[in-house]
Amino acid sequence: MKAFVFNGPGLKALEDRPKPTIQAAGDAIVKIVKTTICGTDLHILKGDVATCTPGRILGHEGVGIVDAVGAGVTAFKVGDRVLISCISSCGKCEYCRRGMFSHCTTGGWILGNQIDGTQAEYVRTPHADTSLYPIPAGADEEALVMLSDILPTGFECGVLNGKVAPGSTLAIVGAGPIGLAALLTAQLYSPSDIIMIDLDDSRLEFARQFGATHTINSADGKAVEKVMALTQGRGVDTAIEAVGVPATFQLCQDLVAPGGVIANIGVHGQKVELHLERLWSQNVSITTRLVDTATTPMLMKTVMAKKIDPTRLITHHFKLDQIMEAYDTFERAADTNALKVIIEAGD
Repeated sequence: MKAFVFNGPGLKALEDRPKPTIQAAGDAIVKIVKTTICGTDLHILKGDVATCTPGRILGHEGVGIVDAVGAGVTAFKVGDRVLISCISSCGKCEYCRRGMFSHCTTGGWILGNQIDGTQAEYVRTPHADTSLYPIPAGADEEALVMLSDILPTGFECGVLNGKVAPGSTLAIVGAGPIGLAALLTAQLYSPSDIIMIDLDDSRLEFARQFGATHTINSADGKAVEKVMALTQGRGVDTAIEAVGVPATFQLCQDLVAPGGVIANIGVHGQKVELHLERLWSQNVSITTRLVDTATTPMLMKTVMAKKIDPTRLITHHFKLDQIMEAYDTFERAADTNALKVIIEAGD
């Protein structure tokens, strides 16, 4: 089969690889129909994710058709159309019983990280019964690709951890795909102000179309001043960090109001400064999280009811044999206006 392979920092290739086989009773082999590229994949390519070693097939998102199942799989059969969760969960360990599926002792975020992932024609998914979701009849499968990772990540790590509430003020630092996913799902909780901050005017225009009440280009260094003007000098109740670089985490610390929450989503590849000398007395909470995908069933119902339209995040389409071009487009988002790209691997 064809597969996109990480061969070390800055090294990537579309290669021929053997089709995966069942290795454990709970496994399923899924024929990929559609997948996508995540910002985390770019972090891997830069060498920021030590657990992902050279030779790994990347990708942790997608929809497909069950091609084979292990003897222990009871919820799915060959031919079922399924959504693949970015998180594999056994459903039995202590962390899974606490709803922290991302820390499953035999799963978690392993697809495209510790085991081969979805940017291929086939993928082996461990713990299939609790890590795959049946695709409802009539569903838009491209919309559901966004439910593999980006929508639950923005919702759980940003909106829920950030305690977004009716009438609250929210700033999202980073108008990339994950920040926009947080923007879409934050509106379920009716905050009074959603301030989107980024360096790219085209992405800020997307944010306005998606429901941001205010947008700020931070290139002039005056983002804090502008947010304070919008919030009567208080700052925001929730500051969501959706980039993963020191400057944006610093900005969130400068924006948050007393009693507020800084909710980190970004994948950080280098250390950041925590200014406790200012924050210690401000009743501020700082949250971190790897998505658990515990909200995926709820979000699927919300999407099916057309309360959220994640297809708005999709800007480009490619075939699997064009994946090198897809990565180039995604990496150069400032030039290409790319948000999420769909990669079609099959029918």
